[in-house]
Amino acid sequence: MQKFEKLPEVALHLGEVFSKQGYEIALVGGSVRDFFLKKSETESFAKLEPDGFPANNNDKKASDYDFTTSAKPDEILAVVKPLAKDLWTVGKKFGTIGGTIFNEKNEIVKFEITTYRADKYFDNSRKPQVKFGKTLLDDLCRRDFTINSMAVKLPDLELIDEFGGINDLAAKKLKTPIEPEKSFSDDPLRIMRLFRFMAQLDFLPDAKTLEAASNMADRLNIVSRERISEEFAKLIMTNDPVLALDCMTKTGVMDLIIPELPKLKLEIDERGQHKDNYWHSLKVLQNGIVLAQKGDFSDNLTIRLALLLHDIGKPATRKFDNFGKVSFYGHDIVGSRLAYKRLMNLRFPKTVCQDVAKLIKLHMRFYGYADSQWSDSAARRYAHDAGDLLDLLHILARSDCT
Repeated sequence: MQKFEKLPEVALHLGEVFSKQGYEIALVGGSVRDFFLKKSETESFAKLEPDGFPANNNDKKASDYDFTTSAKPDEILAVVKPLAKDLWTVGKKFGTIGGTIFNEKNEIVKFEITTYRADKYFDNSRKPQVKFGKTLLDDLCRRDFTINSMAVKLPDLELIDEFGGINDLAAKKLKTPIEPEKSFSDDPLRIMRLFRFMAQLDFLPDAKTLEAASNMADRLNIVSRERISEEFAKLIMTNDPVLALDCMTKTGVMDLIIPELPKLKLEIDERGQHKDNYWHSLKVLQNGIVLAQKGDFSDNLTIRLALLLHDIGKPATRKFDNFGKVSFYGHDIVGSRLAYKRLMNLRFPKTVCQDVAKLIKLHMRFYGYADSQWSDSAARRYAHDAGDLLDLLHILARSDCT
């Protein structure tokens, strides 16, 4: 039995309070995983510390904590009400009570405490019939990946790792705690989370998990567009999402999310600078992420989407002349319309959809002046038409021309 000494005081305090009331409680999920992963300023992650938890937690900002307990929702509420600064019960019917509490540094941190769950899923819906579990293992086996299926029992600090999460963290592997087909069938959104964690943590799925994600991809059709776009946005906002995006394409998942992107694989780049427009688009995304970070736009979703989708109008506009030379005249206009329609379908905010469409529509404007000197009026038109998006348009144009 492995025990740990380094846990935040707020977690230890809650553990003691619940234990005195006769309830089991454990720190779970990402709250535990992130104690084993030391996050750097560049979003990369270090290997496991020798003693389990990172040696120095003083440099970590106050975090959110997730707990699971044997207590029922009303019992949770009764225990935490005297301790919490604020409480919310919107998830009570699902067994979750949330709130805020002061930690040892007098910082406000969030917590969510959920009754052990052992849900039952139906084939035509990802919304489970909520069923409370009887044991901690009932709860852990229903989580998405082994690295999120660990728990630290409180207040005795016993690590529960029935599914090998520690080993998978060390190996940088993504695996489901139960058979992946059942896991993805129960909650198809886990397929999107698989690719998001690939990008976010720089981990790779094992062969069995990846095969199941490909085979079960159609199950994503029962997931709301909003939930899918939320995971996709988290993926594309990582430092290097290219490998995960390509994996989505190879498994067929991208065909269900942004089908216009895989279609670019058929379109050979007319300048011969890249293998095809698909890889060109991924390269442009990589280029743009670097430029966006230099220009203080690292958290801008609009430019990320525009970089990725800027050429999706090419398949519909490809033409060959009598000498076999290929052209894509008007792909900026067509691509703008396609991107707007696709992003609206995914329920992205309308302003984001409009701005992405505008950037794609204007991204060829720079090339129109490439072979001749810019006049004052041309420069004014260029700046006027771009408006507030001028800096983002510069990033897109620079990334595309490299």
